[in-house]
Amino acid sequence: MTLPLDFAPGELPSAPVVEGLDGSWRGVLQMNQARLRLVVNVVTGDNGTLATLDSPDQAATGLPLTGLARDGQQVSFAYAPGGQGFSGTLSADGSELVGEWSLPGTDPLPLTLVRGELAGPAARNRPQMPQAPFPYTVEEVAFGNPDFPDVRLAGTLTLPEGEGPFPAAVLITGSGPQDRDESLMGHKPFAVLADHLTRSGMAVLRFDDRGVGGSSGDYASATSADLATDANAAARYLASRADIRADAVGFIGHSEGGMIGPIAMADNPAVAFLVMLAGPGTRLDELLLAQRRLVGERMGMAQDVLDRGEPVLDRFYAALASGEDEAASLAAARAVLTPEAMEAMGAPPGASPDMMLSEYGTPWFRYFLAYDPVPNLARIAVPLLAINGSLDLQVPAGANLAAIAAATAGNPDVTAIELPGLNHLFQTATTGSPGEYAEIEETFAPSALAIVSDWLQERFIER
Repeated sequence: MTLPLDFAPGELPSAPVVEGLDGSWRGVLQMNQARLRLVVNVVTGDNGTLATLDSPDQAATGLPLTGLARDGQQVSFAYAPGGQGFSGTLSADGSELVGEWSLPGTDPLPLTLVRGELAGPAARNRPQMPQAPFPYTVEEVAFGNPDFPDVRLAGTLTLPEGEGPFPAAVLITGSGPQDRDESLMGHKPFAVLADHLTRSGMAVLRFDDRGVGGSSGDYASATSADLATDANAAARYLASRADIRADAVGFIGHSEGGMIGPIAMADNPAVAFLVMLAGPGTRLDELLLAQRRLVGERMGMAQDVLDRGEPVLDRFYAALASGEDEAASLAAARAVLTPEAMEAMGAPPGASPDMMLSEYGTPWFRYFLAYDPVPNLARIAVPLLAINGSLDLQVPAGANLAAIAAATAGNPDVTAIELPGLNHLFQTATTGSPGEYAEIEETFAPSALAIVSDWLQERFIER
């Protein structure tokens, strides 16, 4: 789900020429106990001097920076969509920019950017990444979605040793276009999870989201309900295979994937189980407000700023989720966006309602805000496992596990577990801040992997 500095892609305009800044400028923002690497790439060409921002720890690259300016040794630029920017002094030898990174609602953070050659970020150690040869079969597969003729999904199916048929899990990724491994910041959580589960006797299918990697289709226009049809297409593909037990195909969803799973199951009673990895149990508008507060507090945002923005965001979210159609929803949301409201929300100077609605008024986000997990969770009558880390700032464990348990009270086989010291990615963490994700070498805590595989073995894997 969202990350603390809210970096999102955009387009690069033409720009004036700014002399003497070309290169790759690297620095680290220190936010309490979290470190966030930033890379500012400056290139002068036919369209002037263009600057982009990479945030390797948030898997964000090529974000357009605006207003790049140099006055003597003073240099400044802005990241307009997030109301952020940099102002600093170029050293006499031109090797460093020493200044401050500004954020809405909090004191500027010191930042020193060191000039280097334009290059990609260094690889990080990921010791859990599975390495061949594997003690199981790896098969590249593809399957269609009858609900969307333009969607054909490509994935990797791993099958345990032996003849089968095997119980099987479909892995469902979290928010945003993701590849089959749910790759982010050098981590591949779904590759690690699939390897672990296949070694324990479970077949596992992980697939690229529509429009990503080997999969066709348009991700940008899809809602969570549309993505649920992709999950069902994967489950039905598995059930059609002779080496898979058709009565033992289930879903394992991470983050938004834990929301998509129950949506899919409402239309597919053949799904045999559900594992929710940091999946939501509360309404999604409530979840986003809680997430904003937790991450904001961890970043050191002032309480009065958080308090002032929350009721405005609540009204904005409610407006986007209301209305009989898109036009009515956007009109209601636009009425909320007065200059005072936008300032309270932390919108950047010069931001317009059109800019806000372009970012937040998408079909996916409006569906997301309106979604209440409880009705679909209450319908689930098959085994369900829900786990969250105690340091998860994106889907807080206490409120969401309690909501899941309450919604599924009529189901005799529900297990809800809060895992101490783990974050939203199920890494062993210090603060839970998303800024830590890339710094942690562990991809998926062995304790969490064992809980999932033990739970599945007890119910579906014959020993």
